[in-house]
Amino acid sequence: MRGLVFLVLLQVCTGQFNPNVVCGRTSIVHLFEWRWEDIAEECERYLGPNGFGGVQISPPTENLIVTNPKRPWWERYQPIGYKICTRSGDEQQFRNMVTRCNNVGVYIYVDAIINHMCGSGVDKRTSSTCGSPYDANERSFPTVPYLRQDFNDNKCNTGSGNIEDYRDVNQVRDCRLLSLLDLALEKEYVRGKIADFLNKLIDIGVAGFRLDASKHMWPGDIQVIMSRLNNLNTEWFPNGSRPFVFQEVIDLGGVGISVTEYFGIGRVTEFKYGAKLGTVIRKWNGEKMAYLKNWGEGWGFMPADRALVFVDNHDNQRGHAGDSILTFFDSRMYKMAVGFMLAHPYGFTRVMSSFSWTRNFVDGKDTNNWIGPPSHFNGSTKAVSINENTTCGNGWVCEHRWRQIKNMVLFRNVANGQALTNWWDNGENQVAFGRGSTGFIAFNNDDRDMDVTLNTGLPAGTYCDIISGQKEATYCTGIQIAVSSTGTANVKINSSAEDPFIAIHINAKL
Repeated sequence: MRGLVFLVLLQVCTGQFNPNVVCGRTSIVHLFEWRWEDIAEECERYLGPNGFGGVQISPPTENLIVTNPKRPWWERYQPIGYKICTRSGDEQQFRNMVTRCNNVGVYIYVDAIINHMCGSGVDKRTSSTCGSPYDANERSFPTVPYLRQDFNDNKCNTGSGNIEDYRDVNQVRDCRLLSLLDLALEKEYVRGKIADFLNKLIDIGVAGFRLDASKHMWPGDIQVIMSRLNNLNTEWFPNGSRPFVFQEVIDLGGVGISVTEYFGIGRVTEFKYGAKLGTVIRKWNGEKMAYLKNWGEGWGFMPADRALVFVDNHDNQRGHAGDSILTFFDSRMYKMAVGFMLAHPYGFTRVMSSFSWTRNFVDGKDTNNWIGPPSHFNGSTKAVSINENTTCGNGWVCEHRWRQIKNMVLFRNVANGQALTNWWDNGENQVAFGRGSTGFIAFNNDDRDMDVTLNTGLPAGTYCDIISGQKEATYCTGIQIAVSSTGTANVKINSSAEDPFIAIHINAKL
């Protein structure tokens, strides 16, 4: 019987759309623009010990160096070849990072740029991160190599060669996105070059891929490329494990492309999630947290087993998906939103870890949203320094190290597989719910204090609130919450509290 249970768990943890995380871990973090050396350190000193399942990294492919503006974040999305050579580090540092992270059960997910190469009008004298030659105007990328016939210039039906009408499916998938040279993914040669590159990463030990700009690729082309990928490296993964794939498809409605077209390939980014949750937490348009009772598919989201969810990402925190998106700039509301996401069972969760920049709004737009990672004068990326209180310095925000978010990652691990139970709301913006007999969370986003006795579903005892503090050995560093013999607890949350929510779970019981 014990062997049968193990077999069932193994199947659950290695299924087709499962992220390949170590069983019992349920979230990944996007360490946006971090150096490979810093990621390796973070896996060992923080992510592994605190139950994170993996890291989404920035694109590792050699890219052009943009000097005007100086080294923006988006230069990483303009590859000129498939050498592993960026401002995050070289191939040896990349291999070292993958090995060290894998050895502590924190797996690496590569942001893969396979839709395009760099911009069409880039001067061939523009430097690249590894010094390799290229000529965008001639469509020449010798380190791959790609030549003119490997791009969609003759297939696009617009005069400019760029996407001009996002309602035209053919334009969206055959023309240039923001002038980026669109690869002809239907060609066997191009498919082979991409598959070779991704297989190299798999053989190094990565666990999967975020496919950038998937909406701009035909699903059939992606499917063929993915079918040519190797199984994962058996040094760290069970024999026969397939790489996890999650596709960036921005589907907020109003365009001719649907996320449903990509479900057969892998998971898909649910962009509606952060936009809608931000609107609710901000209490815009008459939205209330009480309406979250049927959150998930009941809100028109994709099926939970196909969704990768997030409050914000590197694009939409810069204003690319509406004003409702919550970010570290709105820290009080942001922690509530991330706390709700990590407590709720819908989807596979990704936490954002950012760097800071000084915003400058002109006509409602942040003109500084291009700014790249904290850098030295020569353009090299600064190391992520760690302060005595475990937060980050050198301009790195490190939301994943905020106590409230880190502890909710652990909450999700504890509650994994448990149904949402004991929903309660006051009809407005005070809500609470449990996760079976393992966890309970309550929010007060109202303008009045919350003082109510609720059914938690937890065993009787004294619990440490993991938002105001946490359990340390035999005591709580924050609020204590008593659960009665009937499973009820009195929940008090001041409307002006720094963090107007509480959370408890069975591992935080004294």
